[in-house]
Parts: sequence; C-alpha cells; structure tokens
Amino acid sequence: MDSVLTQVFLPVALGIVMLGLGLGLTVADFKRIVVFPKAVLVALVCQVLLLPAVCFGLVLLLDLDPTLAAGMMLLAASPGGTTANLYSHLFGGNVALNVTLTAVNSVLAIFTLPLVVNFALNHFLSGTDQIGLQFGKSLQVFAIVLIPVAIGMFIRARSVDFADRMQRPVRILSVVVLVLVIVGTLVSEKDNIATYFADAGLVALLFNVLSLGVGYFLPRLAGLDRGDSVAAAMEIGIHNGTLAIFIATTLLASTALAVPAAVYSIIMFFTAAAFGYLVRPARSERAEPALES
Repeated sequence: MDSVLTQVFLPVALGIVMLGLGLGLTVADFKRIVVFPKAVLVALVCQVLLLPAVCFGLVLLLDLDPTLAAGMMLLAASPGGTTANLYSHLFGGNVALNVTLTAVNSVLAIFTLPLVVNFALNHFLSGTDQIGLQFGKSLQVFAIVLIPVAIGMFIRARSVDFADRMQRPVRILSVVVLVLVIVGTLVSEKDNIATYFADAGLVALLFNVLSLGVGYFLPRLAGLDRGDSVAAAMEIGIHNGTLAIFIATTLLASTALAVPAAVYSIIMFFTAAAFGYLVRPARSERAEPALES
C-alpha cells in the first residue's frame, strides 16, 4: 500500500474510529463491570482466550498460507469494533453491556494483541524478516488506540450534548473510513486479490460464523439471558478491522497480512445481520438496561 496511505491516512482513519468510540464512553462504562460481572467475564474469556485458539485451530485445519494464517491471528486478537454496538441495538442485545465490553476489550487488547501477533509471526513466518510487535511498536498501538479514546471521553465529560451530536456523524465517518481502508488494501493487492479471496474467503467466513456462535451459545450455556448473549456475540463476531489493517500495513509493513482483516470486514456485515436476525430476542425480552452515567 502506498506510504502516504499507510503513514498518514490510515493512522488518521484509526484515530477517527477510536475517537468515535471515546465520544460514547464515560468512566461509568468501566465501572459497569460490577453490574454485569458474569457477562463481562464470560465474554472476555471468549474474546481473549477462546477466539485466538479457535482461529489457530482453524488455520491449521485448512492448511492456510502462512502469511494469511498470521493475518487471521492478527484479526482474532483485535478487539470488537464500534459497529458491534449498532448491531446489538438492532437485534435486541444489551447495548450497555456492549459499551462496557468494547471499552474493556480495547484496553486489554493493548497487552494481549502483541502477544498473539508475535506468537503467530514466530509460528507461521519464523523464516522471514518479520520482527513482530516489539516494545516500541506496541507503544504505538497503545497511543493510536487509547489517546483518541481518552480525547473522546474528555470531550464527553466537558459537553455531553456536543458528544451526542457528534457521535452519529463520527460513526458514519468511521464506516466510510473502514470501507476506504478495505478498498485501499484490496486495490494495493489487486494482482493477487482473486487468489486471496479464494484462499482467505472460506476461512474468514468460517471464523466469523464460529465467532458469532461462540459469542452467543457459550454465554447461553453459562446462564446469561438472550439479550446479554446477543451483545456478546456481536462484540466477539465484529472485529476492529481498521486496527488490524493498521498494524499489518503500518507497523508490520505487510499488506498481505492485512488481507484477511479486509476480507473478514466485508463478510462480517452480512453474516452478523443474518445471525442477529436468527437469534434476536422475542419482543417481550427486549428490555434494555439504561446507559446510566
């Protein structure tokens, strides 16, 4: 991908996405862990531990190309995207739980994502020049994720009305940005795009369906109600593709590593909608806890 895109546009794009996340967060969203302790714990176990393990097993089972396999692991380690909140709302999920999970996952990913990515690079690409996410690059992830979120939270703390007015245009801009990032990634690899879709399309689809299924059915088995389970499914099944593409193309200097995230980001919008329709709560179950501050 062109250096202007990776060095200028992509960091700005990710900053907009994370700023939009921050505009919808307050300190109370982190404190809400004590309101949904079981739901948060179950969802985090699925997101942080189970999902990378499922992805690892899947790429081994399908004997995926090593670069694409490492790219899938990068995607699996990325936190949920802000779109998860919208999908949860549309299909009767507990949006308050989504907001809390997105907030907590975004912070945890700063520490867990480098571990998973370095493991994947060492396992699948040990014979290449990939050096992984060392301390300096991990600090860049920390900065590009948390600083815009903190700015957004600060803006909300100073003016809730302004933050509320800005959330919708920033969310729309975030979707536009994601589409542009995906298109830019795929265009930069246009000579290999058919091969990448042939190689990564199936694994991305299977991983997405498995992520949604794990995110929904394990919470149900753990005794959570349908609304909480829908929220967990959307959080776990909808990833922050912009972050994964940023890390691949900017910090790891590999557009090929970003292809699985780009392919997944296209697929997930359709599969998440279909899955949400299938498991949406009955009308009588759709009462949603208030997003108290």
